[in-house]
Amino acid sequence: MAIPTALRFVEPQALAYRRTWRASVVSNFLNPVLYLLAMGAGLGTLVDESADPSGMGISYLAWLGPGLLAAQAMQTGAGESSFPIMAGFKWRKSYVAVMNTPLDATDIFVSTYVWIVVRVLQVSAIYAAVLVAFGVTEPLGAVLGTLTATLTGAAFATPIMAFTSRLEDDTGLSHLFRFGVVPLFLFSGTFFPISQLPELVRPLAYATPLWHGVELSRSVALGMETTFPWWASVGFLVIWAVVGAIFALPQFRRRLVV
Repeated sequence: MAIPTALRFVEPQALAYRRTWRASVVSNFLNPVLYLLAMGAGLGTLVDESADPSGMGISYLAWLGPGLLAAQAMQTGAGESSFPIMAGFKWRKSYVAVMNTPLDATDIFVSTYVWIVVRVLQVSAIYAAVLVAFGVTEPLGAVLGTLTATLTGAAFATPIMAFTSRLEDDTGLSHLFRFGVVPLFLFSGTFFPISQLPELVRPLAYATPLWHGVELSRSVALGMETTFPWWASVGFLVIWAVVGAIFALPQFRRRLVV
């Protein structure tokens, strides 16, 4: 079956990943195991003695796991849409090379985004499998959690692609992770309910895509009720992805079409 033109750049990215997948898969397994052991099974024993963040009588390990699933998807989406994008434009100049083929800037953008989503899906599936192994959720919850986490990572990817494609060096990316990704990881409900934040700060958490991703992941993995209807959170994440694409695609064209 012929590959659509807009997806032909996915193949070389997959072939390149085939050379390095072993190292990344090992880290993808180790990260959730270490996080769950340290934060869930370790710190969680102390939390369980004094508090119940879920309000449902479940352990802190079970409450934390789906949140980490969404947070890991965010980090993967941010990582894949930052430095690799910069490399394609400036360091390896692979995007410039592809422009000498029948593919155009739109094809490069679409293919790159599809590959990022594939990577987020892969990492999320591994993380979800670890959650099942730890007894956090059932296989069906893991499958649904994988989908919600992938949507979360996809929602972050296009805005960061738009940001990265405007940069001439990687200084801005360091600021992005230091002042954007890390604070979101810490203050979007992954490790503690945002009800524990000051009342004036809570609306900021509600406005973050990660909080909605965490809510959805806990809902499908643990059966917890969401603050907003599930379709509202899904729509919020889709809007982030679409708006990010609207800004990113013209930047790809500006950088690549001379």
